[in-house]
Amino acid sequence: VQLQASGGGLVQAGDSLRLSCAVSGRTVSTSVMAWFRQAAGKGREFVAVMERSRGTSYAGSVKDRFTISRDNAKNTVYLEMNSLKPEDTAVYYCASRLHWIVNCCRPPDFVSWGQGTQVTVSS
Repeated sequence: VQLQASGGGLVQAGDSLRLSCAVSGRTVSTSVMAWFRQAAGKGREFVAVMERSRGTSYAGSVKDRFTISRDNAKNTVYLEMNSLKPEDTAVYYCASRLHWIVNCCRPPDFVSWGQGTQVTVSS
């Protein structure tokens, strides 16, 4: 399984950005797909998850601003980020696992990871 994240960049507070995660070796529509982020000097934290039967779920800090979605034809998952804040600055990672688990989602729950894409939000 390979995940390729892209779309990061330097933006100003209030701007929008869309991250992409192209997946090979696994079908995004039948897998658990998630986004995490890691700010400098901090641990990796959950951002959003999508699962076929359970829909989507978000961290409280991004709810109503970020949207996770997928394009089955492209086997790609997206993270649409609106109203960005300086505290959203981090390296963003996409991750995947085959099946849902109870009390998902912590970083150790996922084996397959993308390489990360940097998002920097200036004030």
